Amino acid sequence: MENCSEVKEFILVGLTDSPELQAPLFIIFTVIYLITLVWNLGLVFLIFWDSCLHTPMYFFLSNLSLADLGYSSAVTPKVIAGFFPGENIISYGECATQMFVFAYFSTVESYLLAAMAYDRQAAVCKPLHYTTTMTFSVCAFLAISSHMCGFLFASIHTGNTFSLSFCNSKLIRHFFCDVPPLLVLSYSVSYTHELVVFFAVGFNVFFSLFFILKSYFLIFISILRMHSAEGRQKAFSTCASHLTAVSIFYGTIIFMYLQPSSSHSMDTDKMASVFYTMIIPMLNPLVYSLRNKEVNSAFRKIKEKTKTSLAISY
Repeated sequence: MENCSEVKEFILVGLTDSPELQAPLFIIFTVIYLITLVWNLGLVFLIFWDSCLHTPMYFFLSNLSLADLGYSSAVTPKVIAGFFPGENIISYGECATQMFVFAYFSTVESYLLAAMAYDRQAAVCKPLHYTTTMTFSVCAFLAISSHMCGFLFASIHTGNTFSLSFCNSKLIRHFFCDVPPLLVLSYSVSYTHELVVFFAVGFNVFFSLFFILKSYFLIFISILRMHSAEGRQKAFSTCASHLTAVSIFYGTIIFMYLQPSSSHSMDTDKMASVFYTMIIPMLNPLVYSLRNKEVNSAFRKIKEKTKTSLAISY
């Protein structure tokens, strides 16, 4: 180990080495990121602007949009920059920061999804007590707790990973600083480091999933007790978008992190990572607003107001 020198920067391999794919992928990911920015910020603005959307469900949805935007912005701009020569290098500090920000917002998202499931449970199971159950203080507590958990587990992941030695190992076979490729890269990784990742991710996933599944079990029981077919359809429609987001998000997270580093295929991991770092943040606003009458109504109102303002100005 006399010739060992700790690395000060890493080289990100990126998505592909094929020169002919560089330009198309650059265009695709730039468009995806711009759509993600516009849709998530647009949804946050719409919720803030329309007083009809000042409800617990949309409060959590605005927080979810900011979390989507946060972890997408931690990764995607660096991926886009990596298509230019010499821009695939990331310093040790930037790598640690990228991992922390990504872990922070992705953990926040997992707990926000659990909070949203609890909100749906309160709305469907006890609609008459909804306003007294989901008070402002309860919503604020759930949102703040999500951010506290995000900070705690991001600190654990980053501290655990960057306590490793990367002796002359600079080439990260991934397009961003994620835990699995860095564990593979380090020569000092131990069974304990892998256990920390497994238990930290496992706790987050199964703790939040437990509350989500519990909430939906109670919702399912309430729906079965409903005598009106219209009531059952309305209850299901309020939960369908959330269930879709939960399935996509947790399915990908479990596939990525709840397996030993020796079982990871970097090519497969890259494809899964593209999905949850770029595609999910782009799709979530669409999933929640596509068939949402309240969001569509708010969008129509702002469109009409914009048209009126333009007509007056001319």
